[in-house]
Amino acid sequence: MGLLDKYKVLLDTAKTAGIDDLSFQEQDGVLHIRGTAPNADVKNKLWDIYNQIDPNYLSGDVVMNIDVTAAVGGMQVRVITQESNLNIRKGPGTDQPILGKVAKDEIITLISRANDQWWLVRSKTGEEGYCYAQYLQPVE
Repeated sequence: MGLLDKYKVLLDTAKTAGIDDLSFQEQDGVLHIRGTAPNADVKNKLWDIYNQIDPNYLSGDVVMNIDVTAAVGGMQVRVITQESNLNIRKGPGTDQPILGKVAKDEIITLISRANDQWWLVRSKTGEEGYCYAQYLQPVE
């Protein structure tokens, strides 16, 4: 079974969910998916489907570069780590690649609460990804 077949549900969902500039390509045993989601719910849904097909993303045969349109705002949250920086990851899991880091006490934008553990955020420099929720606190 090829990757296009294995991830057909994921690709079909991306096609029907209003992903702008959607593109996908299988290369060297990895399916690369790119595009811009109209909102965070669509991005989170794609990650959920990916996790259902490949629990905990163990096979590593998909690279999803889906961002939420910059037009989607959010609320401000503060990074409340003890001493270290907080990782921003490509997907909702510690096995996902680190895209960047935000410093303790830095204010970033919460786009969506993907689940109880992982929140979708955007840094001041525009890096978008998932952070562990226990280290984020809404700014009042």
